[in-house]
Amino acid sequence: METVEKKYSNKLVKESSPYLLQHAHNPVDWFPWCNEAIEKAKNEGKPILVSIGYAACHWCHVMEHESFEDEKVALFMNKNFINIKIDREERPDLDNIYMEAVQIMSGSGGWPLNVFLTPDLKPFYGGTYFPPKPAFNRPSWIQILHGIFNAWVNGKNEIIKQAEDLTGIMQNRNDLLNNHQLKDSGKKITNLAYKILEEQFDKIEGGIGNAPKFPSTFNLNFLMQYYFFTRNEMALKQVRLSLDKMMNGGIYDQIGSGFSRYSTDDKWLVPHFEKMLYDNALIISTYCDAYKLTGDKNYLRIIDESLEFVNRELKNSKGGFFSSLDADSEGEEGKYYCWKKVDIEDILKSDAELFCKYYNVYEKGNWEGKSILNVKIEIEEFSKSSGKTKEEVEKIISEGKKILLLERAKRIRPALDDKIILNWNALMISAFANATKATGNESYKNSAISNLNFLFEALIDEAHKGAFHHNYKNGESKNPAFLDDYASFIKACIDVYEITFEFDWLVKAKELVQYVLDHFSDENDVLLFYTSDWQRDVVIRKKEYYDNATASGNSTMAENLYKLGILFDMKDWRDQSINMYSKIQSIAAKFPSSFGNWLLGLNSFDYSFNEITVTGENAHISGEQLNKKYLPVSVLIVAEKNNISLSSLKDKQFAQNPIFYLCKNYSCNSPVYSVEDLLNEIYAFGIQSE
Repeated sequence: METVEKKYSNKLVKESSPYLLQHAHNPVDWFPWCNEAIEKAKNEGKPILVSIGYAACHWCHVMEHESFEDEKVALFMNKNFINIKIDREERPDLDNIYMEAVQIMSGSGGWPLNVFLTPDLKPFYGGTYFPPKPAFNRPSWIQILHGIFNAWVNGKNEIIKQAEDLTGIMQNRNDLLNNHQLKDSGKKITNLAYKILEEQFDKIEGGIGNAPKFPSTFNLNFLMQYYFFTRNEMALKQVRLSLDKMMNGGIYDQIGSGFSRYSTDDKWLVPHFEKMLYDNALIISTYCDAYKLTGDKNYLRIIDESLEFVNRELKNSKGGFFSSLDADSEGEEGKYYCWKKVDIEDILKSDAELFCKYYNVYEKGNWEGKSILNVKIEIEEFSKSSGKTKEEVEKIISEGKKILLLERAKRIRPALDDKIILNWNALMISAFANATKATGNESYKNSAISNLNFLFEALIDEAHKGAFHHNYKNGESKNPAFLDDYASFIKACIDVYEITFEFDWLVKAKELVQYVLDHFSDENDVLLFYTSDWQRDVVIRKKEYYDNATASGNSTMAENLYKLGILFDMKDWRDQSINMYSKIQSIAAKFPSSFGNWLLGLNSFDYSFNEITVTGENAHISGEQLNKKYLPVSVLIVAEKNNISLSSLKDKQFAQNPIFYLCKNYSCNSPVYSVEDLLNEIYAFGIQSE
């Protein structure tokens, strides 16, 4: 029997996105987002259906199989709509706009995202997944299509007015921050935020909030900083509980390492099995900080294992990191990762009993008849009950994991989304940089440098001076870079400077900041637009300021502006950063779970910012020693010769032995002459009570 894939093809066949290529042989006459489709809608007077998803999206696959591969459904769509497929990871700007529209209309959102537009690209109706037949209190997809078509034919003018009104509402939402202002309580913003966040602690299973549970790395980072400044033991306890539960749970791949996107339950056991590059970058960096703060060797293990996973499964041989691994394989979510006890017994033989007991693998399984490996007891305690030494248990576990990983590799793998995204790659570079600081591993340093060089070479936008593209695949980069791309790119440059102490990385960061200010600024506001001033294919220019799965471009830019403003003595940049934090502080205090990255910067205003400078011959050795310490809200400058133009080096002495300077709040302490003395100053001057 001839398959659907052989019978049909549409305009997506020339795209590079794995998600779009998944739909290239649907009977639906899909267009990519392009002028051709938009002009066709205008010329034919038809509404536009924009369907948005991504390669690792489970329900996107479901809706494709149920509806977009149905010939009768496709015939109606092709006759009455202009149909556009968008990969949300290639065009997050469009996804942000139309997701907000659907959230305003329906109160919720998600993927797949299906939204109907006028030919002028203004949204008037939308939703997420629609079943092939009415179910789950949802109309069927074909019912939605008929309803929209009839409404368009019989009431086009009313729909156009409705779309214009909705677009106006979305435009005005850029100013919503003005509705969230706190009266001066005399308390630090971060204290207020902590109190609200503490109410959301799961003190039994860790994490913030209830199921589904996300790693919430920005909030964990904030709690570590909060502990550093206040010595609030509960803050650190919640961090350690959360990190311990995650690394022992099913959200962490106990065989192949790396973290899934989130846990569907409150015990971190059953994940949504997709593995995203950005999640792993952020989680690894959090474990690095936790290791520096606590010295817990288990966190070091997670860092090393997770980076091994990234290099093994997400690294492009020519440079850069791929986007994600699908949750599904062979049409089943999690099939690649789960085990039956009998299979492990066949593979591991005499070691299987201990291995299965340690990872809680039983005949009946713990999820849909199979087992998701997880750990419930520390290996020291487990060893005592097993009758073996800790070393013997560790060897059995380690060898068993290696054997099962090789065996698992024989299975049909989840699909790989092999596009390279600027923002996510920059986050992973920062993770490698932080891992370099925490572990001193030179290979991590080399990875950070080589991949940062790759981004500068592969994603440059030749058509716009100083600009970069958002994504890359098969030797071609495309789509304009967005604010969060540039923000993470700049941060990666600063982070790589702090492990190499090569001044050129700061120069590159400075140049990128200037490009952002030239093309993303709003003359009437301190916050920056998500899209550049020369991008013309969006119906509105939005401002993103919530910290979601990744940090908002604005929160990262506020950090970048402040650091580089200090380093290069750019008062305007420091002032803009301070004004950005001032504008956001009230809403961040009220809703800390949505502003975690902003709170990291607000800590620096509540408790002051460390400017650390080390001068002298072999100063880099002292810099590497400092990198191993947990020193939040700080910037480290290391210079062996006074030959770089940084304000931090003005009036600084250079000698054979290193000299250490600590500055805060535009004033500097007297120099000291050892790492230990500097750390004593930081701890004495930096830790404050609530």
